[in-house]
Amino acid sequence: MSFQAYLDNIETKTGKSPDEFKAMALAKGYCDQAGLRKGVKASEVLDWLKQDFDLGRGHGMALVAMLKGKRD
Repeated sequence: MSFQAYLDNIETKTGKSPDEFKAMALAKGYCDQAGLRKGVKASEVLDWLKQDFDLGRGHGMALVAMLKGKRD
C-alpha cells in the first residue's frame, strides 16, 4: 500500500484529513511546525490514535511519518 493510500484510508475511516490530524497533534503538543517535537516518541502518538480513532499501527505510523514531514 502506498503512503498516500494509507492517508486516504485514514480519512475514509475517521472523516479527518491529514491536515486535521496535524492540527490536533499540534494542539496536543506532539509536534510543532518543524515536525515531531524532541522527546516525543512514536508510541505516544500511536497510543493517542488508537484510543481516539481506533487506528492500528500501520495507519498510525503513516501519520507519524506525515508529522515528521514525509510527503509521499
